[in-house]
Amino acid sequence: MLIGDVARRSGVSARMLRHYEALGLVRPTGRTGSGYREYSGENIRRIFHIESLRSLGLSLHDVRRALDDPGFAPAELVDDLIRRTRDRVAAETELLTRLSRIGAAEPAGWEDVLHVVALLQALRSKNPKARQRAALSAAEEVPVPVEALAEAVLREPDPVVAGALRWALAQSGGRALPLLAEGLGSPAAEVRKRAVQSIAEIPDGEATALLRDALAGADVVVRRYAALALGARGVADAVPTLIDMIVEEVNDVDAADALSALATDPALADRIAAGLVDRLAAGTGGASARRRLPQALADIPGATASRALAELSHDDDRVVALTAAYVLGLRDAR
Repeated sequence: MLIGDVARRSGVSARMLRHYEALGLVRPTGRTGSGYREYSGENIRRIFHIESLRSLGLSLHDVRRALDDPGFAPAELVDDLIRRTRDRVAAETELLTRLSRIGAAEPAGWEDVLHVVALLQALRSKNPKARQRAALSAAEEVPVPVEALAEAVLREPDPVVAGALRWALAQSGGRALPLLAEGLGSPAAEVRKRAVQSIAEIPDGEATALLRDALAGADVVVRRYAALALGARGVADAVPTLIDMIVEEVNDVDAADALSALATDPALADRIAAGLVDRLAAGTGGASARRRLPQALADIPGATASRALAELSHDDDRVVALTAAYVLGLRDAR
């Protein structure tokens, strides 16, 4: 069979067949009297074998080894091909994500495209100041895509940059919430923490619903951030966690402020005071906790808190008694 016939039957161009011959991959069985290459059935089968191996991503060098080296073991090469293919897929996926984000920004022209690309690159810069500038540019005419901001805030270790990113996400309304909700389910504790901190700064009903879910979750750090945010939003479900934070001396000042905000509701004020008194009676947290709880009662209005403080002013712990008496004096002065 002549080279033209082989090219038609195999789909491999005559030029490539000559290249295979030059590399020693396929050697025609002979030549015609006119000097044309002749290929046998065995040659054709080898060409199909070559094309099959090339379709897996093998180089021509590796194809030759696979076909001609009796000791060639495919396992290691296949593992290497898998790794390289995964790398290519990851790179293509990253490119697709970047293009999708550029499209979401609805650029009006190539200047806008270049602007968005620069911001996306800045968000991945090793320089915290560059990342912060990119976050603060969210309010510009061509903003950073919200998906990129959400991804950035979930990986950002610098607290200053993270604050800028959370601000930028808050400006976008609730569009980032689905991505941040995924962050709440991350196996990484730091990602879950960043997600709840970001959700807490979005004044949205859907954000409040996510915070309620986080309050019921297993991650104690996430629960605490959710409780602080929910307390500021007037959600009574946060009360037990806020009291726990005071007892455990974890952001206890912020927790007391949140309880004070919730206590503007008279019915809730008595519930909060009763919860604090119960923890005092239980002796949870030892002496240091007993000294913090009267301070927390200071800003809780109502008769329940006043009675508790009056009793504590005669407490065996002198610090507790003095604190309670001082707080009672302030309340009376009001």
